[in-house]
Amino acid sequence: MRRNAVRLLTAVLFALVGCIAGPGPVAHAAVPASPGVTYTNPIAEQRADPHIFKHTDGYYYFTATVPAYDRIVLRRATTIQGLSTAPETTIWTKHASGVMGANIWAPEIHYIDGKWYVYFAAGSTSDKWAIRMYVLEGTGANPLTAAWAEKGQIKTTWESFSLDATTFVVGGVRYLAWAQRNPAENNNTSLFIAKMANPWTVTGTLAEISQPTLSWETIGFKVNEGPAVIEHGGKVFMTYSASATDSNYCLGMLTASATADLTSPASWTKGSQPVFKTSEATSQYGPGHNSFTTSEDGKSDILVYHDRSYKDITGDPLNDPNRRTRVQKVYWKADGTPDFGIPVADGVTPQRFSSYNFADRFIRHFDYRGRIDANVSPLADSQFRVVTGLTGSGTVSLESANFPGYYLRSNASFEVRLEKNDGTAQFASDATFYKRAGLSDSAGVSYESYGSPGRYVRHFNYLLYVQTPSTATDRADATFYAQ
Repeated sequence: MRRNAVRLLTAVLFALVGCIAGPGPVAHAAVPASPGVTYTNPIAEQRADPHIFKHTDGYYYFTATVPAYDRIVLRRATTIQGLSTAPETTIWTKHASGVMGANIWAPEIHYIDGKWYVYFAAGSTSDKWAIRMYVLEGTGANPLTAAWAEKGQIKTTWESFSLDATTFVVGGVRYLAWAQRNPAENNNTSLFIAKMANPWTVTGTLAEISQPTLSWETIGFKVNEGPAVIEHGGKVFMTYSASATDSNYCLGMLTASATADLTSPASWTKGSQPVFKTSEATSQYGPGHNSFTTSEDGKSDILVYHDRSYKDITGDPLNDPNRRTRVQKVYWKADGTPDFGIPVADGVTPQRFSSYNFADRFIRHFDYRGRIDANVSPLADSQFRVVTGLTGSGTVSLESANFPGYYLRSNASFEVRLEKNDGTAQFASDATFYKRAGLSDSAGVSYESYGSPGRYVRHFNYLLYVQTPSTATDRADATFYAQ
């Protein structure tokens, strides 16, 4: 009875405030340019160094390192999720002797001037650590059935350990970025960039743009490797992997202006901290060697990477086969820089929910209270997995991305808080909602309380409550956009 009395009093107070505020016009945001998109991880078991290429033929093409290090495989599907069950084709197998005969690593597939190209690293049967970069050229519309020819080794300044070639275009110029051991340095690999004369030949200045010097780049091994490039808002962002390939593996990032000379080391600025690393909370360890693609509708940037679901490894991490391919959405900060958040838990990827009438504010938890805020940091405080409702099918629950097992739920005062599921029927009822079309915009979403029908999650003074919407303002406050 006391719980019901508190709820009744809260409802009366909200109604009084609504009367005082009056009807007034309701400001609202435009539908986000990058709507919500979700996938279910992992995409592929035992596939490391993943690369997904979205082609103009409507297919995604996927390649990755296989644990046997002996071949190059391809899959294709019309969706990213479809790659998880797509049949796999071996397009090339290591040589029986000599170069390209061992350690077939990190393939990437690209389509350049009407032909397919696969970049990969390989050792020799006489020395498996004599790793060099090589290129295959494929002729045919479908690379799974194309005729493949070896174009040979990509030659650089030195005959030294080199791998992880990637190619990209900025300002109409094609570049190659890669990792290589500089004989003059006391490390494993640094990052290099050069322009390309053709898809298998670099030309002009070969510039070293990063070497492993920071503490998080030198754990186990001194490594900068696996460069990947994404361009946004006039900037070029190059992510790269650092440290040993165990739970210490992580992503760093370099930034340059898209109009700068990318072959000048002075054009690049290195971040002082990793931008993506192990998350104990979500049981994701050693995320790295990423690539980028875009969502099916072309409106979201997608981070593709590998990690493991456990921390401890017996022996050499390179002999552990269980790195697996995963994806999640990239978000962009107000300053135009990418925010990768944390490697999210296995299963469905989380979303963010922006306010209908405060476009820059997102649902988030802060000190376990539900609220809306702008410029949320860390990003994961504003990410929630929309999962099957705790009361059963036909409903949903909103699970925190960085506190798995914690859900948004309403309490006796109708305030929405983030709390750990205690397994009770009351918790399940309070943390379960019906997903409805947005009350102010059907392109949005509103969440009706399961335990208190007719009440919806809404913000009031930036805090979240469940309340019966009676005015246009109420309905606007209870409408959100999935991003």
